[in-house]
Amino acid sequence: MLIFAAPVLLGNADPAPPAQTIPAATPPAPAPIPPAVKAMLDAAIASNNDGEIVTVAKYARTAAPEAAKAIDAQVAAWKAAQEASKRERIEDAGIFDLWHGKAELGGYLTTGNTRDVGVSGAIALTRESVRWRHKVNLAADYKESGGLISREHFLAAYEPNFKFSPRAYVYGATQFESDRFLGYYDRYSASLGAGYSALRGGGLKLDLELGPAYRKTDFTDSTKENSVAARGSVDFAWKLSKAINFTQVASAYVQKINSTVSSTTALNAKLIGPLAAQLSYAVQYESTPPVGRVGTDTTSRAALVYSF
Repeated sequence: MLIFAAPVLLGNADPAPPAQTIPAATPPAPAPIPPAVKAMLDAAIASNNDGEIVTVAKYARTAAPEAAKAIDAQVAAWKAAQEASKRERIEDAGIFDLWHGKAELGGYLTTGNTRDVGVSGAIALTRESVRWRHKVNLAADYKESGGLISREHFLAAYEPNFKFSPRAYVYGATQFESDRFLGYYDRYSASLGAGYSALRGGGLKLDLELGPAYRKTDFTDSTKENSVAARGSVDFAWKLSKAINFTQVASAYVQKINSTVSSTTALNAKLIGPLAAQLSYAVQYESTPPVGRVGTDTTSRAALVYSF
């Protein structure tokens, strides 16, 4: 009988109380920043100087380790506001805004038994926006010795970049050169290809580019050359210290008849404000120069550089 009565007894029994849910622990709020430390951090942020903010935040965490999260949150909020302001400024900028660059001027003059004159100048401009980067380069070298011109080189180049990711971009490059002492009066080059910023940050920059090109050259021996080529370039910069920078820029046009390789190595040292002194060494190589011309030309320069 007990066996048959068991279901009835169990059915009339009080149901088991529901299991109690333990509420999740609420993470404690970050400890507030002590007033004295906060005043110091606020003053650094008001200066908008990255270096000062990083330094003050570091010592603030040491002085008030319990408020480290609040300190990091305040610094992160300032960085976010800076990025938003920068993006807004870029998006609202006109075509003549956001340009920066440098102007380089060097030369020498000797008189007496001989009269030698040498002048070199260059202007490099860059405009950086959210998606686009524009680069303009103008350069000229002139050298006269004993009344005879021994060097006369002119260059003008323009390169737009479209950035489709933080590091990768598509480039277009156009260039005009004239150097009758290297064997050509006029040379026009155009290229389209891909670029990649392999290094960014930590005082290092390395941009690599590769793509097809087309070149038209009028040589001094009255011959003309129109040819398809492959173009590659390397743009490297290394900030050795707060005052000294090392740069290496090289490009190559490889084609069936006459290939060209050019390279400029420079060491730049800040003097006062935007003014710097620069030593540079440039090499240009032509694989098939006209008869009577050497294939390699080198130029050493000492110049003053003004950054703006």
